[in-house]
Amino acid sequence: MAIRKILVLLDGSDAAKPALDAAFMAGRNFCAHVDVVHVRSDPRDILPLLSDDVSGLMVEDMIGLADKEAGERAIRARRMFDEICARYAVAVTDEAANRNAISASWIEMTGGEDELSERRGRLVDLIVAGRPTADGDPSMTMNLHAAIFESGRLVLVAPPKAPVALGRKVAVSWNGSAQAARAVASAMPVIKAAEEVLILSAESERTSSGAASELAGYLAWHGVAALTKAVRLTARPVGEAILEECADAGIDVLVMGAYTHSRMRQLVLGGVTRHMLENAEISLLMAH
Repeated sequence: MAIRKILVLLDGSDAAKPALDAAFMAGRNFCAHVDVVHVRSDPRDILPLLSDDVSGLMVEDMIGLADKEAGERAIRARRMFDEICARYAVAVTDEAANRNAISASWIEMTGGEDELSERRGRLVDLIVAGRPTADGDPSMTMNLHAAIFESGRLVLVAPPKAPVALGRKVAVSWNGSAQAARAVASAMPVIKAAEEVLILSAESERTSSGAASELAGYLAWHGVAALTKAVRLTARPVGEAILEECADAGIDVLVMGAYTHSRMRQLVLGGVTRHMLENAEISLLMAH
């Protein structure tokens, strides 16, 4: 399936810029349409958080302040959208007209970002989100998890710094899981367009020694000549070992299954997905 429509949420913060850049890079690479969605918070959402002894006048003041802040964020987000459209010479349209060039649309809505990411994400080919950081907005993690678990779509997780390249050198972290298989199938347009493809398979009891070669054989039927490499773990965690191999090979996109173990287990005990979402400095293409 081709990548024809892309979704990215834009809240107007500097932290959202890398995801916006990645979305437009992907749109340019695949002549796709980019839906840029700004979710404006409803000032009345603060009401359940207020105690009963807050006066009506104070409530009105707080709602007014929240509405003002929401308006300022919307203005900043729209300015960012206009700037990147000008930089990429992108036509702004809601019509599915020109399929030979990137296009974009601006959508402003009210509601919960995670719910909209889930619902609207089901009607696109690729969702782009920023990688959450330790000091970032917690909503980034909520939105990312909604996209991964509830949309049923491929998710591109952009690193904290805007990527310089996207899809020139692609690696696949392969463990033979259903999640990894879905990621490979969904990312096939990216894999086929890459100049180099490297399959990384960590040696473990759960991954057979021939797993990487089997995937390479499958990709060959799609015209992809992939290299394979067995990743020796020694004392390193799997995620750390995979990222080191990617750095050594100059990889700019890593395709992988997300949360092949339970999400709760990985959040509590750690795991490959968690390590990637906390440490990756390259773009991740994930599917669950």
